[in-house]
Amino acid sequence: MASLFGLARRNWLILNPPESPKSATPLRFGVLGAAGIAPQALILPARSHPDVVVQIVAARDPKKAKSYAQKHGIPEVAETYQDILDNPNIDCVYIPLPNGLHYEWALRALKAGKHVLLEKPSVNNASEAEILFGSPFLSGPDPPVLLEAVHYLFHPAWAVFMSYVTPAEVASAKAVMWVPRWQFAIDDIRYRYDLGGGALMDLGPYTAGALAHVFGAVAVECEECVTQAAVYDSRCDRLFKARYRFPGGGLGEMEGDLKAPLNRLSPDIYVVHKPIVVSSADAGVTVSEGQEILRTRRIKFSTFAQPAIMHSIQVTDEFGTRKIGDSSGKYIKEWTRNKTIKAYSFQEAGIDQPGESHWPTYRYQLEQFVNKVRGREVRQWVDGADSINTMKMIDMAYRAAKLPLRPTSEYKSVEDST
Repeated sequence: MASLFGLARRNWLILNPPESPKSATPLRFGVLGAAGIAPQALILPARSHPDVVVQIVAARDPKKAKSYAQKHGIPEVAETYQDILDNPNIDCVYIPLPNGLHYEWALRALKAGKHVLLEKPSVNNASEAEILFGSPFLSGPDPPVLLEAVHYLFHPAWAVFMSYVTPAEVASAKAVMWVPRWQFAIDDIRYRYDLGGGALMDLGPYTAGALAHVFGAVAVECEECVTQAAVYDSRCDRLFKARYRFPGGGLGEMEGDLKAPLNRLSPDIYVVHKPIVVSSADAGVTVSEGQEILRTRRIKFSTFAQPAIMHSIQVTDEFGTRKIGDSSGKYIKEWTRNKTIKAYSFQEAGIDQPGESHWPTYRYQLEQFVNKVRGREVRQWVDGADSINTMKMIDMAYRAAKLPLRPTSEYKSVEDST
């Protein structure tokens, strides 16, 4: 009963976060686009952050922007996105525009000196990612901050999960991500090629990004990618199933579906480590002279993409004793040790870092983004190399599926920076 009460209370507070008194000079955010993700990703998390105010919003349709501002308590409405970038009172911008517009508006925002929280995927393809994250606007003294909003990497549950993963010893991993079939209409922007649509673009930043972290590297190649075309535009994938080969021979798989059936709801990660020799202390037993202990570790991280709602990390260690150096596969004795871990705050994870059990992934992300902007210590981050690697893996999958890469923006950053 107590756990059910905790679940209900935690999820109520995610949707109804406590209001925090604001500092004298908070960071003022502008939102480019009246996007459906913005309340979850920024507006609600900002309420409980004492150093953040969502100040202004703009949309292509001014009436929509005004209605959006009234609904979400945003004080100002700008006529255009550029008006927000030109506003000297705005410190940061959040960009939840369609994927195909990320590159241009991120560069425009950086040029204007604004710190940028950029929705995922960061851009349309790896070429754009390399230009964006290598932009001269990000170098020099006191450059603006640019962060791809891969929010799940900031939650304490991810830190706990990774504490049980040894990337160099991972034999295989699989990441899956599902969206209920009723969530998006068949003509949603996720199915528009010209706007950077596709399941790999929408779900790949979760699954490909997770695989890259688990293996500690970008994939060498995508060996196979099977997709199903969207009804609206056959160049856009509605679902995907990809297989990658990683350095050292590791096998990574990922699946995603924008119209998943009801029996596929939980976004999960599965990891299998190679058998390794461990000490008696690690295994919790003693062995006879001339024997050694092998351990194969398996991990399942359930609901990795939204762990604040609820999650579990199941760690299964399979042990076997054998004669030293015996590679026949025969064990003298075998046993298994299981445990399940949950961590909704860093305190629960045994880590000395601020946070509350009801903070969603986006609130943990916002905490680190503000720390970065303010020049304080940052404990979790997604750097440019991470974002570039994710786009490289998505591009690999599109090539393996014989689908075109998402189109490169015509925006000329070099010309605009002169």
